[in-house]
Amino acid sequence: MQPHYGFAGFMGKRVHLGVTGSIAAYKALDLARALQQADCMVSATLTDAARRFVTPLSFEALGASPVYTGMFSETPDADTAFGHLEPGQAADAMVVAPASANTLARLAFGLADDMLSCQALAFPGPKIVAPAMNPRMWAAPATQRNWATLGELGYIRVAPECGSVACGETGTGRLAPVDEIFLAVLKALTPQDLAGRNVLVTLGPTREPWDAVRFWSNPSSGTMGACVAMAAWLRGADVTVVAGPTALTFPCDVAVVSVTTARQMFAACTDLWPSMDMACLTAAVADYRPVPFGETKFKKSTSAGAGITVEFETNPDILKTLGESKRPDQKLIGFAAETGNLREEAARKLESKHLDLIATNDIGKSGSGFGVATNEMYVLDAKGRREQWPQLPKTEVAWRLWDHLLLD
Repeated sequence: MQPHYGFAGFMGKRVHLGVTGSIAAYKALDLARALQQADCMVSATLTDAARRFVTPLSFEALGASPVYTGMFSETPDADTAFGHLEPGQAADAMVVAPASANTLARLAFGLADDMLSCQALAFPGPKIVAPAMNPRMWAAPATQRNWATLGELGYIRVAPECGSVACGETGTGRLAPVDEIFLAVLKALTPQDLAGRNVLVTLGPTREPWDAVRFWSNPSSGTMGACVAMAAWLRGADVTVVAGPTALTFPCDVAVVSVTTARQMFAACTDLWPSMDMACLTAAVADYRPVPFGETKFKKSTSAGAGITVEFETNPDILKTLGESKRPDQKLIGFAAETGNLREEAARKLESKHLDLIATNDIGKSGSGFGVATNEMYVLDAKGRREQWPQLPKTEVAWRLWDHLLLD
């Protein structure tokens, strides 16, 4: 799982997992584990066909409880007699993954002829469904009708992906990546307090070319900004990411604008900002760019063994430009990576760049800054509120930033 997907903090939330007959059934174990790592409690139901591929004991060994199988137990008791109703009373979300073509039909038509279909019919909360099947079965008109019906019934649908399937055919029908299903479940569990907001996030480094092969940059991985973007997305925002050169990926409904240089990032941000409600600029933008040597590679022989002098020009200040054009209804968060005087620098930049909130970290401290999964932050806002946060996972830092901005 990518680091910016690893949100925890869902303690007290319960997810009921339905598993049906598919070669992809083993991936439900990975989904159960991921949900538990997010602090969710997990229960499960395996259909008769699912148990041909995975066993109830596998889920029990991971800590899923209870694990249901058939509708009727040979030794019914008070805990199992109404198992077909229990998830609807105890769970906060239900996910069926993988969902076979047969299960899609059952769910679409409201059948209740096995334990899983009964549980789904009686479940009042958010329901997520992720199909897996042969491409021709997926493309069949009946399956597509059932898929559309599930959308009309309010199911959160995670469509299958294209690729090779177990039978050797290639096409759409493979179970969506577990990360994608996991995120759909987390979003269903999250209060949508940023719904209807357009949010801009910048992340990663910029690269300022000098010759055909060399550039001026920094070691930012973009993880902090990616966590900020994902926290806003989970909370319902429409998110646009302006990303410098990174290897990060995002859900398909997060718009990503890829750039390389500071000037390209400046152009993208100034173009997008008027349509945004909020922005969080975490990118490590190069303040200066080298005056280009040219389009060819600089050769060591050019300097005849002596040192070289590289001249630099000033790049535009993206954060300050957005702050100066900020409307009263817009909110702007800045990030500052420092090596000392955090509080003084935070206060100066908050005022000079017209920010609503600034978060600063000391990149000289172990476990805070580039290339690590945690950050230790000093946060200051325009109302004078100031907080010193201990070393926290970057996902938690991101969540707290949106909490802080929404205090008004």
